[in-house]
Amino acid sequence: MSGVDVITFGCRLNTYESEVMRAQAEKAGLNNAILVNTCAVTGEAVRQARQAIRRARRENPHARIIVTGCAAQTEKQTFAEMPEVDAVLGNEEKLKSASYRSLPDFGVSAEEKLRVNDIMSVRETAPQMVKLIEGHVRAFIQVQNGCDHRCTFCIIPYGRGNSRSVPMGAVVDQARKLAESGYREIVLTGVDATSYGSDLPGAPTLGLLAKTLLKQVPEILRLRLSSIDSIEADSHLMDLIADEPRFMPHLHLSLQHGDDMILKRMKRRHSRTDALAFIEDVRRLRPETSFGADMIAGFPTETEEMFANAMGLAEEANIAHLHVFPYSPREGTPAARMPQIDRALVKERAARLRATGLQLHQAHLDSMIGTQQSLLVENNGLAHTENFTLVAVPGLTPRTIVQAEITGHNGKHLMPSAQKCAAVLG
Repeated sequence: MSGVDVITFGCRLNTYESEVMRAQAEKAGLNNAILVNTCAVTGEAVRQARQAIRRARRENPHARIIVTGCAAQTEKQTFAEMPEVDAVLGNEEKLKSASYRSLPDFGVSAEEKLRVNDIMSVRETAPQMVKLIEGHVRAFIQVQNGCDHRCTFCIIPYGRGNSRSVPMGAVVDQARKLAESGYREIVLTGVDATSYGSDLPGAPTLGLLAKTLLKQVPEILRLRLSSIDSIEADSHLMDLIADEPRFMPHLHLSLQHGDDMILKRMKRRHSRTDALAFIEDVRRLRPETSFGADMIAGFPTETEEMFANAMGLAEEANIAHLHVFPYSPREGTPAARMPQIDRALVKERAARLRATGLQLHQAHLDSMIGTQQSLLVENNGLAHTENFTLVAVPGLTPRTIVQAEITGHNGKHLMPSAQKCAAVLG
């Protein structure tokens, strides 16, 4: 191989940062290299990264393999001791061209491979400019990094550090550049995006940032948030939900559970009642809004009754896009020291919760039949509605926005009427 190849795991923030990494590595003159941007959210994510590294070495025996990302930050020694790995960079180092110029030679010891600093010492997030997000029709912009909260199951603050925000002006500049490059939809992303601005002068909020973007960059046709903590939603965000048609009617919530005792043991800041009240408020302001949510099955001490409360919350909130994670103990977190549930039961509950999610998604697809929808066409013969539902649109040009009448679905994707699917913006 030649050039720089990037393998990305995990969240949309990683996707954005992978483009920054590629640009910085190429700026440093790196060649014949594979950058692996890892995720640490579950033990399975770490396992998949290690598997991908071994495969990359088999397929590219002479390439330089550099591992970075959250798993490299939290388990640096694990990756440094892999014979397939030539260097390990921390989450701060991976975004700097100097890191790629100072890589060690092949055949060095595990300690010499390491370029990982104390992420908790990082106090700022420098703006990073990218011209494109390879392979994506929607563009992601990092607005925030790190997290000040310490949920008992989560290792991510130790991989990302404390919360820090990108100045509003830099976010506006990046959004303008991406919109001018032809992106119709911008997605604002961060580790804890709704904490945006608390460390900036004047303490602007995520909602105010979104309002400012839409006002100052009229070329943005669709604006989304990647994931939010509903307890931190501000009045500006609620204004956008109620009054701004360019703000997309879909919110992905970090719910994690539906039982109050488990939420307390997770050290979450919302209750079951809080979550339902927020969802009700949003639907009152904008009834067509759909919701996604992350939920964990099999958290330590979870009884059958507690699990039933989680299932019940998903159903009562009518979550259309449910992301289920079987609980995975992460060394160094308080939850890993709590009484654990048998792994077979964890997997069984995760399967039941996924089945509930599938039923809810089918009902959501049914509810969309007969509606008129605005679709952004992706690269793979699919498109997304404004409320983030996938639609099959083979043969349509990516990055176009079309109006379509939904006539059915195939269990996974909505199906539009071919006679009533016309491009409104090329």
